[in-house]
Amino acid sequence: MVLIDRYIAKNFIGFFLGGILVFLTVFLAIDVLSTYVSYPSATAETLIKYYLLYVPDLFQKMIPVSCLLGTILCLSSMNKSNELIALFAAGYSLLRISMPILVLATFLSGLSFVLSDRVIPSLNRQKNYIFYHDIKKNPGMFSIVKTNRIWYRSKNEIFNIKTLNVEGTKAQGLTLYTFDEAWNLQRMITADDVDLKAEGQTPAPVMPAKPEDGTPPARRDQYQWALKNGTVTVFYKDSNFPLTSTFKNKTIVMNEEAQDLQSSGQTSEMLSQKELSKFIEKNKEAGLDTIRYEVDYQAKIAFAFAGLVMTMLGIPFSVSRGRSGGVMLQIGICIGLVFLYWIFYNSCITLGNHGHLPPILAAWIPNLGMIGLGFVLISKTKK
Repeated sequence: MVLIDRYIAKNFIGFFLGGILVFLTVFLAIDVLSTYVSYPSATAETLIKYYLLYVPDLFQKMIPVSCLLGTILCLSSMNKSNELIALFAAGYSLLRISMPILVLATFLSGLSFVLSDRVIPSLNRQKNYIFYHDIKKNPGMFSIVKTNRIWYRSKNEIFNIKTLNVEGTKAQGLTLYTFDEAWNLQRMITADDVDLKAEGQTPAPVMPAKPEDGTPPARRDQYQWALKNGTVTVFYKDSNFPLTSTFKNKTIVMNEEAQDLQSSGQTSEMLSQKELSKFIEKNKEAGLDTIRYEVDYQAKIAFAFAGLVMTMLGIPFSVSRGRSGGVMLQIGICIGLVFLYWIFYNSCITLGNHGHLPPILAAWIPNLGMIGLGFVLISKTKK
């Protein structure tokens, strides 16, 4: 049986690598073309650096579907050539025959976790830096969310934020500095809570300036931020004493460019599990909502084992349908199973993000449910 295990493992690895190569090639071809059309000024050298940093992330995300494809093609090819019938006749069960594939899938799941935890966060920071500085050529949009503060510049304004939520729509601990053309400080605003993107928000209408607090007039390319519990300090050229006033609710206008701050909210992909755990702990101590980050923490671990889940699902389908169709049918089954898992996974994550499921259940229910389904189907599969 050792020789048979090696034979099955070799076939699985071949189909897995073939699937990875096809998926990466198709995705990169489409994405490179899209990026080049959107940003024609980007040089070939820049695009090469960007996508070399992107490949490990893509590889990690393609592992589950490639495991499923490798499982279905490996076992279905053995079924068509009657090799499975011979093994069944020798007394081996389907689960025992599939053991080399399950072992390799477990190894690939471990590799997926190592990549997502140790390699990809650092590469994502470098990738995003290249995208905003060299491709999009808008360095002000790039910021790395740290555990203490986010610094951001938008034209003549600089501000820092203590914490930004995942969607980039809510912030806590804002300090905003406004400068004139000579970079003399004109105004400083602080606020405990900020709504960066109110529901149904539209560009701010033209309105007169408010000289008493230094608020500039809004234009139609500007957006409103809703501030709560803060102060406004105005610095006058002809006075050595700035004027400070407090407010409970205040609306300010920001350049449209500043709305892209929401792209900085996706912090989990740029943090390792250890960093994300510290981030959650610190924000919990500050009394901030961390449910989305807790779900992300669990989801990064759970998704790493999606390859093993996909393998368990693929085993019974590759045997039961292996003799009744060609490669295209097997690929169709593969796509269907991926969509089934993805819908289930995203539904649970959404419930977790809204607090309807505990983070650990939101991340792990899809995996445990699909593995259970795979065991049931394998046990019911006729030899």
